[in-house]
Formats: sequence, structure tokens, C-alpha cells
Amino acid sequence: MKIGVIGVGSLGQHHARIYSQIQGVEFFGVCDADEKQSRKIAKNLGTQSFTDYKELIGKVDAVSIVVPTPLHYTVAKDFLSEGIHCLVEKPITDNVSHAEELLKIANEKNLVLQIGHIERFNTAVIEAQKYIKEPKFIEAQRLGPYNPRSAHIGVVMDLMIHDIDIILTLVNSKIVQMDVIGAKVLSKNEDIANVRLKFENGCVANISASRVSIDKFRKIRIFQDDTYISLDYADQKLKIYKKKSEVVTSMSDIVIIKPKLKTEEPLKKELEHFVNCVKTGKTPLVTGEHGRDALEVVIEILEKLKL
Repeated sequence: MKIGVIGVGSLGQHHARIYSQIQGVEFFGVCDADEKQSRKIAKNLGTQSFTDYKELIGKVDAVSIVVPTPLHYTVAKDFLSEGIHCLVEKPITDNVSHAEELLKIANEKNLVLQIGHIERFNTAVIEAQKYIKEPKFIEAQRLGPYNPRSAHIGVVMDLMIHDIDIILTLVNSKIVQMDVIGAKVLSKNEDIANVRLKFENGCVANISASRVSIDKFRKIRIFQDDTYISLDYADQKLKIYKKKSEVVTSMSDIVIIKPKLKTEEPLKKELEHFVNCVKTGKTPLVTGEHGRDALEVVIEILEKLKL
């Protein structure tokens, strides 16, 4: 199975590193518009360097597409149209109609189209789902320092979309109300935003994202009948507080569960999963439809922001 990576910047180079280590994969080459960067990564990993991604068409079975968001649609369409499986970094595209078109091509050609919502492969997230039944309230916070590399999109499309994807998966209900607030601070797009989502089943989610923070902070808390779940994405740690008796009179009536989790690189798990799906024909954990659904919510948020 031959795989290539399109875009080997700060994230794409890690896709390349991991593919070069996966057994059963022939790492065909890397492509980047920056010829110097492409050659550097290719030399380090002992593979070929390209500057035109179309040179890989007809030579690979699958690709990771890790280019700037505005280019996702064009690059993915070119590969899918030629029968090549694609892992597209999130967001799937920057508009829903383009996402729908990619889905149509992938479905017609029976191709794997996986979207890089990496938190789905976080060990703590996978474990937490064993305890989550019917969430009543969810609070997510994702803060980090400003990175000019992402200035072409706002914090909702860049960061908040991770939590939106997770929350849509956990709640599995239609959004019936959305309240949004945000502000531009350092760029021409929103750098900080807060969204409150109300779902048809009664669950409420409060989501905050900021890229004007000095420290990195990525946590989500889930509240449901009898249980409170606290999850740290970055440290891959999980705590479950569960009521032991009908009436809680002291902390002794609450059991605290701290699962022993093996810290693993989510990106490695994500790419291994993609390779397995391509080889076996299995449906990926994060489908193109999941990517489109998260994008639809993001687009609605941005329309309400109107900054």
C-alpha cells in the first residue's frame, strides 16, 4: 500500500514521520509548495520529494492532505476523482457545498474519506465514552497561544471545531438553539469565542475557545444523572465521580474512578486507523459525514458572529 503526504508543514511533517514507521505501508513521498521543506522532510525520512501534488496521482493508493483549509477541497477532489483514498485534516473544507461534493465522489467510488478530528483518537476520550450515557450539561474549554499560521481562519474553525465534533458525537441530538459571542483581538478573524448549544433532547453545551491565552488548556466536563466526568485532552487523563447512594450526605457517598490510561499519540492511532480502513474497507471512525456535520455547526456559528 503506497501512501503520500500533501503538505509537510508543522502538522504534515508528523503525518510523514508516522507513515514512515507503519508496517505494511510503502511511504511513497511527500509534497509541499515549499521545495526546501519538502526536500528536508523527504531526506530525513528516506523518501521522495515533490512540489506538485498531481505528480502523486496514479502512483499512490492513499494520501493525507495537510494543506491550508482553503485548499482542502481542490486537492481532495483531485485525488478522490482518481480513485485515491483520502485523510483530510479538519475542517473537511471551508464550506458545506464543497464538503457535500467530496462526500458524493467518495461514496460513488467507494473510497475512504476520513477527517482529521484527532481528539476522537485520544485515549481519554475513548475511555470516557464507556461512562457517558445521557449528558445533561457539557462544558468545554480550549485555550492556547496565538499562531500566525492559522490566521487565515478564526478560532471557531481552527480550534472549537474539535469540541463541536466530540459533543455532536456524545449528544447525538439535533441542535435547536445557539447563542454566540466572540471578538477579534490579534487577527482579522475571531480569536476568542463562546458558544452555547441547546439540543432537542434537553442537553446544553457551553463551549469556549481562545487563541489569545499564554497557557494551553484543553478540557471537557460532562454532567449526567448520577455522574460527573472530567477529561483533560492534553494529559489524556480522566476522572469519573459517581453517586453511590440515592442521597449524598458526604464524599463517602461518591466513588471517584481514575482509569489507568496508557498515553498514546492520538495522531499515530488516527493514521493507523486510516491505513486499516483502506486495507479492509471498513468505515472510518470519523467519516466525511462527521466532518460535514461539524462544519455545518461552525458555519452557523460564524454567520451568527458576523464580526
